[in-house]
Amino acid sequence: MNFDDTPEEAKFRAVAREWIGANAPHELDADLKRSGMGGLRLPGRDVLTESKAWQKKKADGGWAVPHWPKDYGGRGATPIERVIWQQEEGIYNQLSAPFAIGQGMCGPTVMAYADEDIKRHYLPPLASGEKVWCQLFSEPAGGSDVAALRTRAEKDGDDWIINGQKIWTSGAQFSDYGILLTRTDPNVPKHAGLTMFIVDMHAPGVEVRPIHQMSGGREFNEVFFENVRIPDSHRLGAVNDGWQVSLTTLMNERMSIGTRLNTGFPEIFEFCSRFELPDGPAIDDPAVRAKLATWAVKASGLRYTAFRAISSLSKGERPGPENSIGKLVAGVMTQDIAKFAMELEGEAGILADPDEAPAAALFQNLLVRSPGMRIAGGTDEILRNIIAERVLGLPGDIRVDKKVPFNQVPNR
Repeated sequence: MNFDDTPEEAKFRAVAREWIGANAPHELDADLKRSGMGGLRLPGRDVLTESKAWQKKKADGGWAVPHWPKDYGGRGATPIERVIWQQEEGIYNQLSAPFAIGQGMCGPTVMAYADEDIKRHYLPPLASGEKVWCQLFSEPAGGSDVAALRTRAEKDGDDWIINGQKIWTSGAQFSDYGILLTRTDPNVPKHAGLTMFIVDMHAPGVEVRPIHQMSGGREFNEVFFENVRIPDSHRLGAVNDGWQVSLTTLMNERMSIGTRLNTGFPEIFEFCSRFELPDGPAIDDPAVRAKLATWAVKASGLRYTAFRAISSLSKGERPGPENSIGKLVAGVMTQDIAKFAMELEGEAGILADPDEAPAAALFQNLLVRSPGMRIAGGTDEILRNIIAERVLGLPGDIRVDKKVPFNQVPNR
C-alpha cells in the first residue's frame, strides 16, 4: 500500500498549506500548542468567538467542511483530500471543536433524511460556523440505552408538542439548533416508536442548564422541554422510524470520536523522551519502552482503520458498526496513557496546576476528561456488544424487553 501523495494530491496539499499559512490565526499558535488534549484554553480570549472567526474565514476561502457538497457549504473534496486538509490544518483544527458535533454528526443526518429546502436552509450556516448544533439523545432514565428515552412528541395539527428532559448534551449552552430524538408511540417496543426532529434551541419552552464537571469544565448540559412546538417539516425521516435515523447519527459519532480523538500517544512519547527517572531518561527503561511500543501499534491501527472508514464513505456507504472498534480502542488507550504518565511523575502526579505539574498538567487534565470520552457515543460495554453481535456475528445479548410495548416495561 502506497501512502505517498499522487501528483493531484500533492497539488491539493500545496494549495491548502499555502492558504493556511496566509490565513491561519498565528497569534493563537502558542496557546493552541499548550492546549493539546487538556481542552482548548485561550487565556484572555473567548474560545467560541475565536472558533467562529476561524470557521468563517475557512468558509470564505472555500475550506469549511471540505468534504461536504458545494450546495451545502462544502468544497466537494474527495475523502483523501479531506484527510490532507486535516493534516495541514494541524493545531488550528482545535478551533473546530464547537462545530464537531454539528458537522460530524448532525449534518450527515440532516443530509440523509431532510427535505432539500431544509438542507439548503440549515447546512450552509452550520458549515460556516454561523450556527452551532448539538445532539439531544441521552436521558436520565435511559443511560446508554438510548431507546429507553421518555421525552414525548405529540402531534398537534402541523406541529409536534415536545415535553421531556435530556442530559449530557455537549455544547447545548451555545447551540442554535439540535437534532432531538423523541418517543411518538409508547404502545410499541421501545425501538419502534421513536421519531427525530430538528429543534430550535432558542424556542420557547427550551431550558439549558450547564453541568459543573470534576474537571472544572461545563461542557455538558441538562436540557428541558416544556410544550415546545416543532413543525412537522422539521421531522427527520418517517414517524416512528427514528431509531433507524439515529443509527446514522450514532455511527457517524463513533467514527468521528474514534478517528479524531487524540489518544495522547505523541505526547506520552515526547514526555518519556525528556522525563528523568532516578536511573535516567524514562524512554531508556525497558518497561516504559514496552508500553510505548504497544501504544504505537494501537495508534497505527487506529490511523489506518480511520483511512478505511473514510474510503468506505467515498463509495457512498454509511458508517457501519465496525467504527465502534476505533472508538472503543481510542477511549481505553487515552485513559491508560494518562494513568501511566501520572505514575511516572510520582508524587508530582497529584498536582493539577499547570504552572507546577510536569507537562503543564496535560495528563492530569486528560485523566479527568477521559471518563466522558469512554461514555460519549456509547459506553465500552455497549460497544463490545455491538462489535460482538454486528461485526463478529456472535449470538445476541439477552434483552427481556425487546418485544414488549414500551408502556408495559417496568420503570424500576
